[in-house]
Amino acid sequence: MTNNIDWMTTKDAAALWGVTVRRIQSLCENGLLDCATKLGDIWIIPKGTPKPPDGRTKAAKEQKKNPK
Repeated sequence: MTNNIDWMTTKDAAALWGVTVRRIQSLCENGLLDCATKLGDIWIIPKGTPKPPDGRTKAAKEQKKNPK
């Protein structure tokens, strides 16, 4: 049995989420996208992965204090 997962690149994720490619790379490098996989020198992310909250916003800080 094969496991077919559709992947997107950091460029695809950046366009989808409205952030820079460097921001996506940083999220991957810092483990904030734990589903991301490094393939050679690029990161790939499963399609459909939700954008993580921006830790700099008030809403994200509140969510961190009170996780669901």
